[in-house]
Formats: sequence, C-alpha cells, structure tokens
Amino acid sequence: MQRAALLDAARSLLSEGGTEALTFPALAQHTGLARSSVYEYFRSRAAVVEELCAVDFPVWAAEVESAMRAAETPEGKVEAYVRRQLALVGDRRHRAVVAISAGELDVGARERIRAAHGGLISMVVEALGDLGHEQPRLAAMLLQSVVDAGVRRIELGAAEAPEQIAEAAVSMALNGVRG
Repeated sequence: MQRAALLDAARSLLSEGGTEALTFPALAQHTGLARSSVYEYFRSRAAVVEELCAVDFPVWAAEVESAMRAAETPEGKVEAYVRRQLALVGDRRHRAVVAISAGELDVGARERIRAAHGGLISMVVEALGDLGHEQPRLAAMLLQSVVDAGVRRIELGAAEAPEQIAEAAVSMALNGVRG
C-alpha cells in the first residue's frame, strides 16, 4: 500500500515538475511518510523511476497494442501506433517513461528499459512488413523516431496543438515527406 502511494506520488511529481521534482523529501511530503521511510522502499531516485517504468510501461504498451488490434488495415495499425502514443503524452504514467532518460539510471536499468521499448517497436513491424517495407524493423525504429519527436514537441508546449502534431506525425508515417 505504501509502495503504491509512493509510486503515485512520484507520478504526480514527475508530471508537475519533471525529474528535478522527484526527490525523497517531496515523496515523503506527498505521502505523509517520514523521509527515512521512503528509503525503506527505494534506495534512490533511479530506483523509483525504474519501478515506475516496470509498472507503467506495460500498461502503456498494452494501450498501444489494443489500439492497433482494433485497426483493420496495416495503414490503420500504423496510424493507431502513432496516435495512441501521442495521446498518452498527457497521461501521468508517460512522465515516468520519459524520465528514463535521466542520467542517473544504472546500465542494467537502462538495458531493461531499452528492451521494453524494443517490445513497443516490435508491435508495428508486422504492419510495416505488410505495407511492403523491405526492412520493416528498421522502418519501425525510424517510425518510433517520428513518434518520439512528436512526443517532445507536445511536451515542450509547442505552438501547434497536440492534435496537429499527431496529424503531422501520422501523415509523415503514412506518406513520408510528401505529406
């Protein structure tokens, strides 16, 4: 119960202020626990982020997969892959996934997170193969780069509305630079 409360507090802190806001004193304040109690559950900020990713990334990936399953065509699956990820940017769970780039994560944690991210990319490989890509895995990695750029643009509060960014990303994914 306390662990879940700490993770929920971490999501809020990351959502409100990014990785800098995720501190043990802030976790203690948000949960009403003593700061020393936070250390009983997590040894470091990196451990909090790692557990958030372990808990939240599968939920996020399942939402993307579900959206793709609902699509009937390869193009629809690619569109769902892009749109669902961009729609999840506003979700508090997404902040934890974004926080994985924090430099304080150890090599093992980064590798586990990279593997989970590879699972997300694997979801769209078949659809890209069905569209005729000779190297669907490479195409999937490049497609994810377009999604990641859209995510960053939305997070930065770009001049374009998130829906416009999603439309541009889907167009890029399905039509290339011709639009």
